[in-house]
Amino acid sequence: MALLLDASDRPLRHRIADAIVGELREGRLRPGDPLPSTRVLATELKVSRGPVVAAYDELAAAGFIETRPGSGAAIAAGADRAARAGALSSVDPMEPFPTGPPRPARSQARFDLRPGRPDIGFLDQAAWRRAWRHAASQVPTTDISHGPQHVRLRQVLTDHIRRSRGIALEPDDLLITPGVSATLQALPAALGLVGRTVAVEDPGYVEAWTAFSDNGSRISALPVDEDGLDPSTLRRRDAAVYVTPSHQYPLGARMPVARRTALLEWARAADGLIIEDDYDGEFRYDVSPLPALRSLEGADDHVLYIGTASKILVPTLRVSWLAPPKHLREAVRVELERRSLIVNEMTGEAVAEFIANGSLAAHHARAARTYAARRARLVAALARHLPDHRLSGVDAGLHVVLLLPDDVDDHEVSMTLLRHGVSVNPLSAYCVEAVRRGLVIGYAGLSESHADAAVRALARGLT
Repeated sequence: MALLLDASDRPLRHRIADAIVGELREGRLRPGDPLPSTRVLATELKVSRGPVVAAYDELAAAGFIETRPGSGAAIAAGADRAARAGALSSVDPMEPFPTGPPRPARSQARFDLRPGRPDIGFLDQAAWRRAWRHAASQVPTTDISHGPQHVRLRQVLTDHIRRSRGIALEPDDLLITPGVSATLQALPAALGLVGRTVAVEDPGYVEAWTAFSDNGSRISALPVDEDGLDPSTLRRRDAAVYVTPSHQYPLGARMPVARRTALLEWARAADGLIIEDDYDGEFRYDVSPLPALRSLEGADDHVLYIGTASKILVPTLRVSWLAPPKHLREAVRVELERRSLIVNEMTGEAVAEFIANGSLAAHHARAARTYAARRARLVAALARHLPDHRLSGVDAGLHVVLLLPDDVDDHEVSMTLLRHGVSVNPLSAYCVEAVRRGLVIGYAGLSESHADAAVRALARGLT
């Protein structure tokens, strides 16, 4: 395979990965085509094997290539379409609102299957510590509060977001914030949404609804189906819509491109704003990549993009980023500053270093393999012990939903399961007006060896 690498000073692993995606984009590589071994490609490029391994890891985690023991690497199904779309990855209250699922700090259940808890056990602790030591040596001791904030992190993130989500940004387009929940609290005032209607998914992310309603917005709850939110249910009076198109929370739908396009058409016609929370966009299984909404043509003026490190790194890190449309950026920055929603420079520098030196790509590849195996084992156990129940959201993310009949009290079921040693969240806790019953089951921390025992305990509680 004759790859032409660009002559930039970017890391070699990035240039190799970009060259392979370029071959896909131009049609010289197609789904199913085998790739040379890392050793052979390194020899052809006259480079060491390490950067080639790192490039393959990144492409595998992103879903562009598949690796199988004994048969090497090959281009994955759908990779050509994703390359042409510009993405190098998809890999990942007040009344009347509910208070949401219970969130105790620690579950006493034998099997804690609540969602939103990534496993940090396989994080490379040595690499993580090195990133923090680097940060400690780089952060200035003088006052920089009046200068540009997180310069390197924003530079590194623009490349990461371009490669992972296909969104072309400049460093100045990004704002760094201490977590998605805190960010959402600031948006009604920053975006002129006080007293105006924000449409939200139902069922959906409770903290988003309460962030908007607690800060002066009216809420319009729109039902979701197997393809996520239906843009045809939006009205012209809706000023904005909050969506999780990569992995609808909590049902797990992946919004198809046709709906994403229709959503943009609504925004243009109604002069509305789309708030895209790229929830769980890093992890997907056996499905083709889908481009982020913000990466689509004409989206820059209508989509505010939000991403976070919470699922792929450490939830308690509280580092997220948003890219508002340019005409709204200054208003958002001022409101974030007014609320003191800042991330300290050392934390930002540590994250930047972890991404820049390739540790994040390696961790992502390792996490994607581990979660895929855990998901497969859980889904197989559910099919074996609960064959009459339907599942939702198995294609992406870190949880699935076991659907229950509408006349079943899923809250009572979850309490019964807790007595059987299984902690899960009831689906109804995520609903505003919708009547949906089910159990939201997280598997990020469920080892493969415990999956069968956990599902047997769950099945006992359901009978």
